[in-house]
Amino acid sequence: MITLGLDTATSACAVALWDQRSQQTLAVRAETMQRGLAEKLVPMVQTVLADAGKSFSDLSRIGVTVGPGTFTGLRVGLAAARGFALAAGCPLVGVTTLEAAVHGLDPAVRQRYTLLAAIESRREDLFLQPFADDLAPLDAPADVLPADLAAYAAAHLPPAPLLIVGDAAARAAAALGPWAGHVAVVETTGAAEAIATARIAAGQNAVGIANRVADPFYLRPPDVTLSKQG
Repeated sequence: MITLGLDTATSACAVALWDQRSQQTLAVRAETMQRGLAEKLVPMVQTVLADAGKSFSDLSRIGVTVGPGTFTGLRVGLAAARGFALAAGCPLVGVTTLEAAVHGLDPAVRQRYTLLAAIESRREDLFLQPFADDLAPLDAPADVLPADLAAYAAAHLPPAPLLIVGDAAARAAAALGPWAGHVAVVETTGAAEAIATARIAAGQNAVGIANRVADPFYLRPPDVTLSKQG
């Protein structure tokens, strides 16, 4: 089973192709960017498919990050993923950016740590969610200001050591204050998240999360307002 994974909801445009049968990444491309996602994504998908010698007809499933993250990135990624799924005639699976961040860690790296996924909002706040080292969620996702992060950690995280992962990992670690001496940081660039998104989507039935909906997941309203007419 070949699964395409897309992540455009964070600080990168990233695409990966995963073979569930061989448990191997067939191809991956990632580029850190804040603009031009709509122009970059489709050619990147075509390149990844070509790198692996595959086409849309070979896809069994598509996974896409649904947030929390940037509004524009979510909109671009979800619209493209729906079009790809229609073209391939395959199911579309939603994966949160927070899940993708921790699932992208090497098992040997995450052992003995409490994990904290930290995703940029492109504003002052951070999107956070804690996980155990077996990737089980320890709490719900949260929208936290850096000034409140130490209090959040004291209330929601077990004792250190703590491993923070995601595109906001360094910023989260800097805001933790007294925890700083017990914190490891893994900043991500999109490739690991795209692979993790594909892997989660490919194995959704096996891990009991079937029927995931690929709809946007926001922790706060988008930075968009509609003008009033009349």
